[in-house]
Amino acid sequence: MVFSILYRIETDRREVLPDHGPAVILPKHQYWTDIPIISLAFKPLLHFVAKKELFEYPLIRNYLFLLGGIPVDRKKSIRTLKSFRTVISLLKAGEKVVIFPEGTYFRDRMGSGKSRLLRMILRFQSELEHQIPFVPVGIRYGERAGWRRQVAIRIGHPLFAEKESDDILLTQRVMEEISRLCRLPQCSNELRNADCGTRN
Repeated sequence: MVFSILYRIETDRREVLPDHGPAVILPKHQYWTDIPIISLAFKPLLHFVAKKELFEYPLIRNYLFLLGGIPVDRKKSIRTLKSFRTVISLLKAGEKVVIFPEGTYFRDRMGSGKSRLLRMILRFQSELEHQIPFVPVGIRYGERAGWRRQVAIRIGHPLFAEKESDDILLTQRVMEEISRLCRLPQCSNELRNADCGTRN
């Protein structure tokens, strides 16, 4: 794969996820290339939830569909619901689903955590045979050495929640862990009040 040539990826795992069983992977989001880089860091096939705008570019769209991409239209709740049903079906089948909790790119700083999709997953968790692990992942881009760039992937310990109403606390814990794994500061109180709302 071309990304393994352009990037030197170093992966630090705090805990090895089992190959079988559902999981929600929650990485830091800085570039669209986070998607293929995360796919290289995990052994099992991953299914990526990504904003529909990325699917408007033919090459990226084809690549995302190859990775099991799930487009989400953030402006139309009906389409979002359809995508969510796909996510639940995948989790019921024991698949690994990737959701970027910031919702969009935040380079060199942390964005806010969006809790809506996590809340919807927790609502249906009781229908699954297993409690779902929510796995925070840090991505840190290093300097280029010639034409190759170093990327450090740090996979944190899985986090768990019992019920739908735990969504805000779970989101906060996830974002704290991602911040620690990336070594990036979290949103300040001022920024959180301005554009880092925790409830969507």
